[in-house]
Amino acid sequence: MLLALAGVAATGQAPSVRWEPLSTGVSARLRGIHAVSAQIAWASGERGTVLRTTDGGRTWQPRPVTGAEALDFRDIEAWSETTAVAMSAAPGEGSRIYRTEDGGATWSLRYTATEAAMFLDAIAFVDGARGVAVSDAVAGRFVVLTTADGGRSWTRIPPEALPPALEGEGAFAASGTNVAVRGTHVWIATTASRVLHSPDAGRTWSVATTPVATGQASGIFSIAMRDDRHGLVVGGVYTKEREAVDNAAATDDGGRTWRAAPGLSGYRSVVAPLRARGPRAWIAVGPSGADVSDDDGVRWTPAGGEGYDALSMAPDGSVGYASGSAGRIARVTHR
Repeated sequence: MLLALAGVAATGQAPSVRWEPLSTGVSARLRGIHAVSAQIAWASGERGTVLRTTDGGRTWQPRPVTGAEALDFRDIEAWSETTAVAMSAAPGEGSRIYRTEDGGATWSLRYTATEAAMFLDAIAFVDGARGVAVSDAVAGRFVVLTTADGGRSWTRIPPEALPPALEGEGAFAASGTNVAVRGTHVWIATTASRVLHSPDAGRTWSVATTPVATGQASGIFSIAMRDDRHGLVVGGVYTKEREAVDNAAATDDGGRTWRAAPGLSGYRSVVAPLRARGPRAWIAVGPSGADVSDDDGVRWTPAGGEGYDALSMAPDGSVGYASGSAGRIARVTHR
């Protein structure tokens, strides 16, 4: 049964996104979600929770990671019903990366943070081999790890290759989406509302400022690119979920410059292209609700829903899955 949509769009019409609540059987907050397809998705969260569906969300199977019961898996990336990589976020050795190749029946530990100041925030993959993981800054430089073998091994980019971090600058581990990758391009969004960009898989970097407000409990929480030039960042103040002041920005030049994209109806922790709606359509989601845009963030319309932390759309754009507090997952479709 589809969830009745709450709220009315600014135009007076019902929101054009369907939110179908799904039963997961868990109560942990789920900040990691990845839709492999309309039928296959993985989710992750507190207390070592990892879930998988292979039937479009009708049932979710626990895929526990032995020895990781106390970890908070803030991000998960998957390629099939058998292969996935899960990342935990915590100071020092609590930041880890695990990989499974048998559908979560067993997991192998592939990386453990080597410094007490490290705090992994997100992982992202270009394909089944190439990926990056991002940690908060250590000794004034962000920590960026790369893999070329699907997460089996990880190599740190030399700190001196990265731009200096500002005082206290890090990244929010809120939805696993403060890093975006396309081809050899890597974009990292920070708590200081800056975007670090590498066009060559991490060898060289530039930094751009955005008009997103920054300060205590605020900054950019999510970045997404629909192609090499067009992208959006969203954020806000996570302690004030229903407030929206200067919390979105858009780029049309690959992240070199950013313009304000006002109109969101609250703090948003994730943004993603909504391709089934149109070539310039986006959806931004947070704990207080969601908004959609049909014009690369020029205008936004409330999109209903109970509110979630994370969202992942299937590659064909037809179906997505949103995850959040109290073990909640919803199947997301465009009307």
